[in-house]
Amino acid sequence: MTTSIGIDVGSGVIKTALFRVDGQKSEWLGRWDARIRQRDAHTLVKESITSVLTQAGVKREQINYIASTGEGESLKGTTGHFYSMTTHARGAIYLNPETRAVLDIGALHGRAIRIDAKSKVLTYRMTSQCASGSGQFLENIARYLGIGQDEIGSLSLQSTQPEKVSGICAVLAETDVINMVSRSIAPCDILRGIHESMADRLNKLLKSIGVQQGTVMMTGGLALDVGLVQAIQDGMDKQQMNTQVTAHADSLYAGAIGAALWGAFRYEKLKERGHLPLAS
Repeated sequence: MTTSIGIDVGSGVIKTALFRVDGQKSEWLGRWDARIRQRDAHTLVKESITSVLTQAGVKREQINYIASTGEGESLKGTTGHFYSMTTHARGAIYLNPETRAVLDIGALHGRAIRIDAKSKVLTYRMTSQCASGSGQFLENIARYLGIGQDEIGSLSLQSTQPEKVSGICAVLAETDVINMVSRSIAPCDILRGIHESMADRLNKLLKSIGVQQGTVMMTGGLALDVGLVQAIQDGMDKQQMNTQVTAHADSLYAGAIGAALWGAFRYEKLKERGHLPLAS
């Protein structure tokens, strides 16, 4: 039996998950997440570890492996680091075993990952450096429209006349939004237009890596944006892709889940070889 912690350090949010793994069985014991904003990431990570240990009633010395992923490679006190593509793939399979592709959309970028049934990454592709397909972009738009981030998805679903938005870059898209507001375009139609633009780019990413059928799991900060999820599915249907996009209530934690599970797996392999890992 192995007890492990996975820490996913994103550009905007830190996510932490605590798991106990016994063979093929895994039990999720604790979770924690917080926006970084202008706070020190290392301090937040320490807080996250304390929190999940308290939730689970587990002592620090009972933890066999602490795995980081995302931008957490330089974290102190961890045992090892895993690439975020592999952790999001493993986390997506944990949340939905039928997953064969992942759309990971974070604060600064989005990426499409094609995987197999064992969560092996087959190929992937990321959006360009432009942020118009990211969470930060949507956060900026919400602030400009004077609405909360948690309102974006539901408002988008109310749209009856989506307004086309530039999909080239964030700067042009934000200029479009300013012009729309001056023309009294309804916020719901602006948001739906933005979602459709983002969905078009993301579906092109999926097609570029050969995803034409099966279940696509959304992970990352925008996974629970119901308006974006719907726009992606509508785009898939329009392009006659035999795919279904889905999101899980715990999609935000996919990277942390994957890191914890891979950490437990690595610990057991090292234990078999008589080379138990030490935290850095």
